[in-house]
Amino acid sequence: MPTAASARYRKKQSRASACDPQDVIPNLRKKTQEPQQTKRGKKPQFPFLRKNSGGTLVTVGLSLAAASSGIGANSTSTASVVQSGNGGSVNHGGGGGVAHPPAARQDGIANLFDEDTPEKLSDKLSSRLSSSAASVKARAKDAASAFSSFKPDLNERGAAFIANHRSRRRPSLSEDSSVASLNKGKHGIHKSSHGRFAGDMKRPIFQTSALVSLKRSFTGNSVMSCTESVAAASSASDASAADEDRRKYPPLTTFFQSFHHSYLSHLSAETPSNLEKSLAMQLRLGGSHPGRPIYNGHYVRVRPTPLTNPKLVIYSREMAKELRLSSWEVQSEAFVKYFSGDVEGATVDHEGIGEVETWATPYALSIMGRRYTNNCPYGTGDGYGDGRAISIGEVLIPKRSASLTNGDISQLYPVNASRFELQLKGAGQTPFCRGADGRAVLRSSIREFLASEAMHHLGISTTRALSLIVSDGPEGDKSMRPWYSSGGHKVNVPSMDDPRLAQYSDKEKREIISQLSVQAKADPDTMVEEKCAITTRVATSFVRVGHLDLFARRVEMVQQSGDEGIEVNNVKDTEQYRELEDMMWHACYREYYDEAYAPYWEMKDATSAALALMKASMKRIAEMVAGWVRVGFVQGNFNADNCLVGGRTMDYGPFGFLDVYHPLSAKWTGSGDHFGFMNQPKAGFANFAVLVESLLPIIDANGSNADEIRDEILVKAQKVFSHAVDKAINSKLGLELAPPEMAREVDELWEEIEPLLRTARADWTLFWRQLTYVAAEFSPTKSSISEAESHPDFDRMMEILLGNENTNPFYDPLSDEHRESLLAWLQKWHKALVCTHKHTISLPSSDSILPPEERMRLSNPKYTLREWMLVEAYTKADGGKFVTPDFSLIHELYSLTKDPYGDGSAESHEKYYRRAPDESLRAGGTAFMS
Repeated sequence: MPTAASARYRKKQSRASACDPQDVIPNLRKKTQEPQQTKRGKKPQFPFLRKNSGGTLVTVGLSLAAASSGIGANSTSTASVVQSGNGGSVNHGGGGGVAHPPAARQDGIANLFDEDTPEKLSDKLSSRLSSSAASVKARAKDAASAFSSFKPDLNERGAAFIANHRSRRRPSLSEDSSVASLNKGKHGIHKSSHGRFAGDMKRPIFQTSALVSLKRSFTGNSVMSCTESVAAASSASDASAADEDRRKYPPLTTFFQSFHHSYLSHLSAETPSNLEKSLAMQLRLGGSHPGRPIYNGHYVRVRPTPLTNPKLVIYSREMAKELRLSSWEVQSEAFVKYFSGDVEGATVDHEGIGEVETWATPYALSIMGRRYTNNCPYGTGDGYGDGRAISIGEVLIPKRSASLTNGDISQLYPVNASRFELQLKGAGQTPFCRGADGRAVLRSSIREFLASEAMHHLGISTTRALSLIVSDGPEGDKSMRPWYSSGGHKVNVPSMDDPRLAQYSDKEKREIISQLSVQAKADPDTMVEEKCAITTRVATSFVRVGHLDLFARRVEMVQQSGDEGIEVNNVKDTEQYRELEDMMWHACYREYYDEAYAPYWEMKDATSAALALMKASMKRIAEMVAGWVRVGFVQGNFNADNCLVGGRTMDYGPFGFLDVYHPLSAKWTGSGDHFGFMNQPKAGFANFAVLVESLLPIIDANGSNADEIRDEILVKAQKVFSHAVDKAINSKLGLELAPPEMAREVDELWEEIEPLLRTARADWTLFWRQLTYVAAEFSPTKSSISEAESHPDFDRMMEILLGNENTNPFYDPLSDEHRESLLAWLQKWHKALVCTHKHTISLPSSDSILPPEERMRLSNPKYTLREWMLVEAYTKADGGKFVTPDFSLIHELYSLTKDPYGDGSAESHEKYYRRAPDESLRAGGTAFMS
């Protein structure tokens, strides 16, 4: 029977309001006003984005209700989906990152097969699929065997462990010391709040033989025989230690010994009964369908599909070093095999390692705070997840100064060891693959690798890239992808003298042209064959907001409809609730150990842990999206499933760095206005609101007032997101240290320059870097402050700002009106810069404060990864029928982006510090993509 608590979580998706695409320049700089508290259901508005003084064709506000209850999604822009062989966008070969499902029925459980519910399917299966019943049972039995397979020498302990966890009794240390050592953290055994190991209800925790190998080396000696030699090596002896390891151990030995799969040991796989039910559904779909619904569990075991004839294109030396992978290991055959999906082939020389664990995860889809299920193949949301991304290991890497005494590497985490999870993107089909081939192509893989590392060097939290491997040669794997025909598929926008604009003033014409230039996009017009490739991405964890969203929805469903038809009196007794809470604890453990895990785990204080998780994640997500604004990055598909709880940029599919500034700029044809450049803080806030909603069932079940907590945390989040964006913009101006009394003046500087940047079509990167050069030549530190105030040469300032033929930041010639406005703005800005410097030198910490021009240099990168650069790189890398692939430009761009804030060489300056070529601003595949 539905409860009052369940009603609170029920989503009213039909309330979604449409936003006119013409109403969209975000108020990114308006200060948050204190809202009037209202009763639940009457949410106050939170205008945390500044209003532009230039007035506008485009404005939109995000209310608390819109972000958290699903109101505010652009119904017109979300109504189209590019249907292709990948089940979503062209760049999403696994179909795991859908952004814009068509408007359709979303409440309840939509079923594709008449009106059958999953519970009714068994009756129909018995009659309509009787001939296949034996096949279903056999397949289920084979697949379920993964839940009870052990190494031969562990069978006895495995049987004892199964008996223990079936009775929900925690094994004692004497019963299984290996289990204890594998799960013992800083605070002892990592056991769930329900009196069991997190996840052990579904599987034996030590099934992963590689984990057990932490207790002994592959040769039967102490595990530290190899690991200690690496961890303890000093910089001077690294080379000799590596040479010794090369003689004694096969490649990747240290890497394999570092396996410590907390995701598998803390969490649960799908149950055998649900696996059988899932296979029956898959059979009903025809048997050959690659996907199947996942009804419970946090992960599914799935094997990568190896690339044919793999070849290493590039790898990150920095990331390899963090993983303790030496250069000889990276160049080895074992490395190329393992990180191209051939995990069995890579481990043949490692006796005792057993079967390597690989897995994919389910999650839910929410867009701008609104939950979706209608484009799930089953209409229930049970088909969303990693469509082509497969985790191939989780490792603990001790610091070089760390001392291990008993071989239990987990004792070092998190103070003296770093944890990394590794995923292969494009590793083949998973149960979440909606009809696609599960592959990534070389083009998208080059973009992913370079962008991941570029963002890291820009100082913005991101997943990293370890390696890029291509399926090489005539016999290599190929995939067909929709793309743009050679020569262009260009879109045209009107010019100032277009007769259709004759009735408008020059200012209005520029506004119209500016907006049309970012909204004029087209879908691909041809199919092309492309080489397959795999990028290995690395992160502390890949826990997404969408993960918690999924398990929260299942809790809400059991509250509303009961558990298998049985009324639920205490939701905490349900498996659905346990899965949600276990996921929450694991997120705390992986991402916010000190803030949200260590203080609360032993007391099993789930409410405090959930609150700490919210607060820590709020700060990181806000800093991430503010960083995107600072460097001109557009993620393009910022759903909740593409938002990591750890506030890390991920999923470099339809991304782009700005050329021409516009608040709605986005490369992807499906981004809509809501994922446009300056709307990204709103999208980040909406994703955070989904996280809050997903943790409310835990807070509610433990007796706290979920309503009050929700409202309080979201009001605070509005201020945090607003402040983060303010700080990012102010740092670009060199005014982030301005005294409080100058706050309004600093705000006005942005409000005055934004319309000019938009209508004069300024290059985001060039404008701010050229302004940095103005600050450097007219720095208050170079002369007395009084002289800087009274004798500035504003004509010279304008000359520096406008640069030369290549570095002039404006794509259109400045009108007289624009030139006058810009000169007046420069005068006002320089005065504010001098006043801010006066303030900073009076501070007690003034000696440690960098001069304004240096702070601006570190906020305004000179080099970003423009799409026209990437197009040239992946075109050369692909080669052709009679052209040898050339990877040199990939390496050149990789080197360039390692120092984005430096001046670079004269060659780099000439080649890459320039406006985008005019043709690239209109061509499909460069200006926009699907």
